[in-house]
Amino acid sequence: MDEAEYASILNQVKNAAFKEEVDSRMAELKKQDEAERRELVLKTEKEYDGKLAAQKEVTANKDKEIAALNEKLKSMEALQKQALETELRKKDVEITRLNAMVKQADNDKKLAVLAEQNKSQKAIHEKENELTKLRAQKEEELKFLQEQVDFYKDFKMRLSTKMLGETLEQHCSNSFNKVRTQMFPNAKFNKDNDASGGSKGDFIFRDYVDGVEYLSIMFEMKNEADTTATKHKNEDFLAKLDKDRKAKNCEYAVLVSVLEPENEFYNDGITDVSYLYPKMFVIRPQFFLNFISLLAQAARPVVEYKKEAELLKAQTVDLSHFEEKLDTAKKSFFKHYKKSQSSYEEAIKDIDKSIKALQKIKSDLLNAENYMGRANDELEGLTIRKLTYKNPTIKNMLAEAKKKDGETYAEEIKDDEES
Repeated sequence: MDEAEYASILNQVKNAAFKEEVDSRMAELKKQDEAERRELVLKTEKEYDGKLAAQKEVTANKDKEIAALNEKLKSMEALQKQALETELRKKDVEITRLNAMVKQADNDKKLAVLAEQNKSQKAIHEKENELTKLRAQKEEELKFLQEQVDFYKDFKMRLSTKMLGETLEQHCSNSFNKVRTQMFPNAKFNKDNDASGGSKGDFIFRDYVDGVEYLSIMFEMKNEADTTATKHKNEDFLAKLDKDRKAKNCEYAVLVSVLEPENEFYNDGITDVSYLYPKMFVIRPQFFLNFISLLAQAARPVVEYKKEAELLKAQTVDLSHFEEKLDTAKKSFFKHYKKSQSSYEEAIKDIDKSIKALQKIKSDLLNAENYMGRANDELEGLTIRKLTYKNPTIKNMLAEAKKKDGETYAEEIKDDEES
């Protein structure tokens, strides 16, 4: 073997060893690559699982927030429903009070009309017209009352605490001035500007008959916004109001208040608190004029006693018995007033029954007229064609009779022409 052959064999051996090493190295690299791929896949899957879990957690939190918001929405809806029901109850109470005021104000007039209505049907019709007018008037008053309710629902949220009180005072002043000429031509309704006693009220009302004062009222107006930090109560102002009443020598003390809007004790509209302080009342603003009118009606019958009292005072005569007469007169007045109110309600019920009976009679007469009209229509619609429909025998007999009548008529015409 020469060197060239030896080198060739050696080279072949090296190439085989190198190829084997290369194949071995390639197999190791392939295994390593597969291991890295598996590790990368596992890592990727693990990251994906973590992100998926995080996403699920976010979704669960959002579901919890949505559920909480739904519960909050339900709670708000319940509160709104409760507030609406409260307002409706207030409105019903105000309507009832208004009806009572209307009945009380028109009591004497309605009793006279009722006496006339029991005499004849004409009087009943007149009462129907009066009731229609009264309903229209009550609808107008209810509309005004609703406007007042809406006003007091809105203005507390729009004004400052100071302006709230001023607005309520201005509202009462304007309401009184609108009816001053018609209802209280001799009355005085002025701001209380005398603070010499350490305090003062808001308004003083005094009314006179023939120069004699028969009614005096000290008014205090109180209101506050819903956002006010310190919420006052009506009783917080009663002691001061009683002090102002005595200092200004007023007979009655009235707190016109929108405080404690949720307190049903005051939401009847007119609340007697004379068990705390004598001759004191708490009223809602919508009953301001009605309450003045109520007190005036109750006090006017005792004007003569007031005149006698003034005369007795001028003559320095003991007035102890006058107070007793005054109280007796008031009790008698309220007693007769309650009886007249009861009689009025019974009369209204009797009128309603009479109206229902007359309406039933009217309905029966209208039904009888309708039936007569239908009978007349059927009689007028009765024709020979309808009578002979599906009756060929009668139809043929009528045709022959008509033919004979025609021939007879033709012969008569011929005889006339020959003549």
